[in-house]
Amino acid sequence: MTVKIAERMNRMAPSGIRKVNEKALAMERAGERVLHFELGRPDFDTPEYIKKAAWEALEAGKVHYTSNFGLMELREAIAAKLLRENQVSYKPTEVLVTVGLSEAVMAVLATLLNPGDEILVPDPVWLNYINVPNLLGAKPVTYSLKEENGYQLDIEEIHSKVTAKTKAIVIVTPNNPTGGVLTRDVLQQLADIAIQNDLMVVADEVYERLLYDDAEHVSIASLPGMKEHTFTLNGMSKAYAMDGWRLGYVAAPEEYILAMNKFHQHNTTCAPNFVQVAGAAALNQEGDEVEEMVKEYKRRRDYAVKAINAIPGISCQCPKGAFYIFINCKSLGMKSAELSAYLLENAKIALVPGDVFGPGGEGYLRLSFAASYDSIVEGCQKLKEAVAALQKN
Repeated sequence: MTVKIAERMNRMAPSGIRKVNEKALAMERAGERVLHFELGRPDFDTPEYIKKAAWEALEAGKVHYTSNFGLMELREAIAAKLLRENQVSYKPTEVLVTVGLSEAVMAVLATLLNPGDEILVPDPVWLNYINVPNLLGAKPVTYSLKEENGYQLDIEEIHSKVTAKTKAIVIVTPNNPTGGVLTRDVLQQLADIAIQNDLMVVADEVYERLLYDDAEHVSIASLPGMKEHTFTLNGMSKAYAMDGWRLGYVAAPEEYILAMNKFHQHNTTCAPNFVQVAGAAALNQEGDEVEEMVKEYKRRRDYAVKAINAIPGISCQCPKGAFYIFINCKSLGMKSAELSAYLLENAKIALVPGDVFGPGGEGYLRLSFAASYDSIVEGCQKLKEAVAALQKN
């Protein structure tokens, strides 16, 4: 039998994050103990009130298809949340419920991009924003997020990269992998570019609730004239520790929602009924659960940043959002993939090489502090010992 794989699949790179994870799991199956800092997966359980809502929905027989657009009660809850927390007024009909944020990314870009179109994408970035345009025959054009600029985008660079073929600009704030949060001033300048050039902004806000210190999350759709220029993408995975439930959404002008729903209909039909019920409960019945998780994330972040910056040869900025630390390892003189492999093999700690997120990530490692405090303390000590041993050789 001849294996016949479409050429378009060669345009997509496999997940470098999952490559590290699979290696770590294989080591564990062989009897080794590995500390996991590679996945962006909350280590908290889903709050009890959300699980209770799902169980009650199952008991009530909520096991069948919903509207392709999503349950109206969930779309109403999302619209209310976006007004309450993000200061953007959406009708429920301007919301599409998806099977996780990943499907929302695919639906938005499949709806927006034609072959040959260009889309501006951060570097470094979660690589779905590179892989999906490539799959669609569009061209991702990267712009830099540099440590020395506090991982803020450079407005002049954006200006220089907008062409007649540019269709949209992607922003991820708070950012994966850097933990940077775009400021209101930067977002206003970006909004001016979008309006002047009639561009869409794809705004990934899935980490918006995970903020520290004085950081402010600003939804670019809330800025004057930007609602009609914005796809706001979000999901339940990070804030509510619902990553395995696979529930996301996109808010946009209704014409785009209708078009995206055609993709969604033929891709996944709908998110599971009882999961959508639980999602509505998450938004409508939240107490202090998210706030308590953020407090614990901050405690872990504070320890890890101090410990990492005390290790000769490596350093990091203190992230303002999300649950990642982007560790600068350039002075060690190793490629990030080599260093990641060395640390996994020798220190039994799993970190993601920065080049997984694009060329701008070379020389960095991503550490997820969505792991227990004790694991982070132990992991930082192992990192210190491994770096010291490396410098001796």
